[in-house]
Amino acid sequence: MLEPKVVSLVVFITAYVLFVFLTNRRTLVAVCAAALVVLLGAISPKEAFWAINWNVMGIFVGTLVVADVFMQSRVPACLAELIVDKAKSTAWAILFLCAMTGFISAFAENVATVLIVAPIALSLAQKLKINPTKMMIAIAISSNLQGAATLIGDPPSMLLGGFAKMNFADFFFYRGRPSIFFAVELGALTSFFVLYYVFRAHRQKTQLLMVEKVKSWVPTIILIGLILLLAASSFFDPGFSCTAGSLCMIAGVISMLWHRRANARPLLHSLKSLDWHTTFFLMGIFILVGSITVTGWIETISDSLSNLIGENILFGYTLIVFISVFVSAFVDNVPFLATMLPVALSMSERLQINPSLMLFGLLIGASLGGNISPIGASANIVACGLLKKEGHPVKFMQFVKIGLPFTVAAVVPACLLVWLIWRN
Repeated sequence: MLEPKVVSLVVFITAYVLFVFLTNRRTLVAVCAAALVVLLGAISPKEAFWAINWNVMGIFVGTLVVADVFMQSRVPACLAELIVDKAKSTAWAILFLCAMTGFISAFAENVATVLIVAPIALSLAQKLKINPTKMMIAIAISSNLQGAATLIGDPPSMLLGGFAKMNFADFFFYRGRPSIFFAVELGALTSFFVLYYVFRAHRQKTQLLMVEKVKSWVPTIILIGLILLLAASSFFDPGFSCTAGSLCMIAGVISMLWHRRANARPLLHSLKSLDWHTTFFLMGIFILVGSITVTGWIETISDSLSNLIGENILFGYTLIVFISVFVSAFVDNVPFLATMLPVALSMSERLQINPSLMLFGLLIGASLGGNISPIGASANIVACGLLKKEGHPVKFMQFVKIGLPFTVAAVVPACLLVWLIWRN
């Protein structure tokens, strides 16, 4: 019988390779791999159950429901039309559209945000008779950037929050210091100039026919209420045990019940429309990472990296960030981040430094690195799919020409700010 340590590593590496080549089957791969490590004894069923961060799962599923109902209320679409109509030129209309995409993505899932803003962008391009490719790429990478700014913006942020026991407010100020939100916003500010350079030639004035109408303000009220409750939850649950997940699930149930009553649709129909693929994918990843943690591989990797960097903390921090950027450009950032979080923590302990330095740098690199290529993030894949459907297929290097400078402009100042604040 194979050693549990060997089993966990072989299954883990096999699963990651399959994630790259079987993108459309990643949930099936994750679930099967998780079942395999349990069946082969690398991790016990009890350990597998508790390896899943149920608070993070509650945040993800609950927020997904609230965001879905919020999108269907058409409030974001109306805001997008208003921004485009009020802008002084097409370039500024596109930039404001990207900014609004980023704002929504700080509180809603990136793919859902891209799907709701895309029709506005495509209609704007059609009216002005311009190619929508660059605009859609800009919208996708803007959503990925801001998803890292808050606890509920994207799964990687939720993973970090669950691992480091950070609540919603901790993403703004953590232990008396400016936190990840300000680093991301600095990156957004600097990368804004890249987008301005891309669209600088579009100087004509734009006016759209306002066709969207708000169906209801109730989902907006629910979303704002949830954000306020999450911000206040730090007073009731400083250990990030279950309050945030419970609040999100309650808000999700309220949103679903309201949506059912307002639209007279069966509850089962609303449940089926949720992103269950990502939900089970996350659960499978938690178990896979749990198996390599239980069998001691995290300590082994941590030892190797620590020996490589020696006492040079700046080199170690830079290495963590840019490994994250490079890997996330081609590999899904959720499994990568879930794997590297315990490694970063272990390295911090060995170097006797503030763990927030490595953890924040890791999140920035993993979240923003996906902006480099069209396969680096789900939002990118969705945006390219919509463009292909409209008759504008996106070439790999066509995406990289915008994504790479945008990523560099965002990552460098964001990570520099984290270094200056958290290096000691």
